[in-house]
Amino acid sequence: MLNIVARNRVLMLLAVMAAACLALGFAAPGYLSAATASVILSNSLVLLLISLGTMLVILTRNIDVSSGSILGLSAATLGMSLNAGVSLPLAIALCVLTGMAAGALNGLLVAYLRIPSIVATLGTLGLYRGIMLIQTGGRWIEDLPQNLKALAGGIGFGISILTVTVLGLFILAWIFLRRTRFGRYFYAVGDNRDAAHHLGVPVRRVQFTAFVASGACAAIAGLIFAAQIGFIPNQAGNGVELKAIAVNVLGGVSLLGGSGSVAGVFTAAIFLTSIDSALVFLKIPAFWNDFIAGAILLIVLLLDGRIRLLIDRRIRARRYAVHARTPQGGGATGKIADKALLAEASR
Repeated sequence: MLNIVARNRVLMLLAVMAAACLALGFAAPGYLSAATASVILSNSLVLLLISLGTMLVILTRNIDVSSGSILGLSAATLGMSLNAGVSLPLAIALCVLTGMAAGALNGLLVAYLRIPSIVATLGTLGLYRGIMLIQTGGRWIEDLPQNLKALAGGIGFGISILTVTVLGLFILAWIFLRRTRFGRYFYAVGDNRDAAHHLGVPVRRVQFTAFVASGACAAIAGLIFAAQIGFIPNQAGNGVELKAIAVNVLGGVSLLGGSGSVAGVFTAAIFLTSIDSALVFLKIPAFWNDFIAGAILLIVLLLDGRIRLLIDRRIRARRYAVHARTPQGGGATGKIADKALLAEASR
């Protein structure tokens, strides 16, 4: 049982989250309730989408640190369009198109002009933020129409249209990555780009698509951000890209590409959001949030790494013990033992 939990990042996170929630339930009565779960899910929507887009890019062995700026730029486009009298559906379309265009520029720089992704997106991070500030004159966008704010309203059981949209996007992402050929290309490109190219995988198109999808996710996150708070500050999205990268690392997405799951990203984002909500219940001052969240992130990663290391050592010890009982590892018995140990290691 320990092996299964330790080798599955989602189960590991769920176990830690369950233990933390139980402890908080004793320390802060009222925390363990359906209302709290609804609030945590609602508060995590922006981080969930940014993390999902970041995951798609990381799978291809790239990085995107401009997603926060794309969120701000897309949200500003949405707000200014609505205040200019544009209908809500058209304003949402402009918002998403803005995010996709920004992601397309990132993809063009990285996939086709061969600029390292960290360099390209650091440049566009400042570029998109600057465009937003020029577009708004550095002012906040306020007096957003009520029909936008209504999107964040509940439709039953504490769930909003936005929540259903985000959950639907995660399901679609899981189907795309696991059940379609083009989705599996993301893993192939991140695992070994040159080998994927020789096997006929359209490497550049996959990388370009990943950045466009990341931009679209950031744009929808900007829509959710604006609907939930009812205005758009000029610093909207600042720093969220770094938290999204932390979510991916915590959720088991390899920064070297080719490895990760949608379920892991979803669980990690909920976990980090639940920490912030727990601090409110414990009445801890807000300026402690980043410190405590960072400390918990490090503790979880260290524990996860130590448990995996201990299990690997135990498997190696068993292997040595079997070889000691079967000198030269020869014969049918030795081969059977080796196969059994390999099967255990693969689990």
